[in-house]
Amino acid sequence: MNTDTGDDWRRRGPTPEQRRLDLYGGLAITVLALFSLTLTRSTGAFLLGPPPSWPEQILWTVAVTLPLIWRRRFPATTTLVVSAAFIAAQARSAPETQLSSWALFAALYTLGAWGQDRRMARRLRIGVIATMFVWLGVYYAISIGNIPEDAFAHAVGPVPPVLAAIVSGVLVNVLYFGLAYFFGETAWLAARRQHELAAQAEELRRSQAEARGRAVIGERVRIARELHDVVAHHVSVMGVQASAARRVIDRSPDKARTALTAIEESARNAVDELRRMLGVLRASEVGPAGAEPPAGIDQVDAVVDRARDAGLRATLGVYGAPAPLPESLSQAVYRVVQEAVTNVIRHATGAGVLDVRIRYLATEVEVDVTDDGRATRPPNADGLGLVGMRERVTTHDGELEVGPRAGGGWRVRARFPVPATVRESA
Repeated sequence: MNTDTGDDWRRRGPTPEQRRLDLYGGLAITVLALFSLTLTRSTGAFLLGPPPSWPEQILWTVAVTLPLIWRRRFPATTTLVVSAAFIAAQARSAPETQLSSWALFAALYTLGAWGQDRRMARRLRIGVIATMFVWLGVYYAISIGNIPEDAFAHAVGPVPPVLAAIVSGVLVNVLYFGLAYFFGETAWLAARRQHELAAQAEELRRSQAEARGRAVIGERVRIARELHDVVAHHVSVMGVQASAARRVIDRSPDKARTALTAIEESARNAVDELRRMLGVLRASEVGPAGAEPPAGIDQVDAVVDRARDAGLRATLGVYGAPAPLPESLSQAVYRVVQEAVTNVIRHATGAGVLDVRIRYLATEVEVDVTDDGRATRPPNADGLGLVGMRERVTTHDGELEVGPRAGGGWRVRARFPVPATVRESA
């Protein structure tokens, strides 16, 4: 949207409704001017001298007022026509001056308020006003010689009467044309400010819409990541246990029963985590009292236990002095471990050993998950699991390493900086 200001801005033309108002207003002023002409003729107050014929009086009255029906569509042309007709009418001593003067005022005002080319509008108004004062000087010069000797017989002021009349007329015209110029310029500035405010409001609405769209996308990504972390892990464990139960159900019912029990527990855990996650999503800024906190670093051992249930020789090692971590950081550590263990269960062929290590270092907490299996396929950088891990680590300004180990197997290592406030309170 164009938000140019100053002389570069162009005001939009009048609306159809404004054009209709100009038509009705111009016709009304013309009718009133003709009525004023009739009253002036009836009083015989011909201030400019002997008037022309009755048809010519009507002609000049209409010529000055009727062009106002186009005042907002063609402000420059209207001003020129009205000004020329006004001077010609006075030169011909047309008696109607009241409505004609207001027509000239309206034309000058409209040119200031609606002129598209600001430089031309200013120059034209100044030119018309200067021409009017030149005409006023010519009129005074012509009229002074025709003033009757007894015209100022009752003058008592300290200023000479002729000079007083001239100064008074000049002051009235200065006020008249000055107000026409000022009000026109003020109306144009108000329209420009309104345009700028509308443009800023539109830009603000657009920015808010984009922000809402980004928030929706971000929320969808977060929900997808949470669903993947919760469902994929438990479903993978359930799949491994179901496969083991199928293989041993005929020859070893006890082992099959154990596997089915593990499936039942994994399903229950998955449902519990889904309920917890949905509760967090529905909660307001201040969660309900007694709401169950999301899974965190203190529940990593449950993930390792599920890996053991899936048949892996899983171990968990915690090194360093555990420090209380912020909830978001604790949850991110938990989800990284959960996703790494899930990937081992789903994709590592021949994996028998899983090693999970958590190290509390001086300025960071490190998670290291390794296995001794063979990846059935290269890691998919666009997969939800790796994308989710990367996003969680990046959110906390951490580093993530994913790839094969030199001695065989796979490694997932994530480092999370510990906030300085946590380190100082530890």
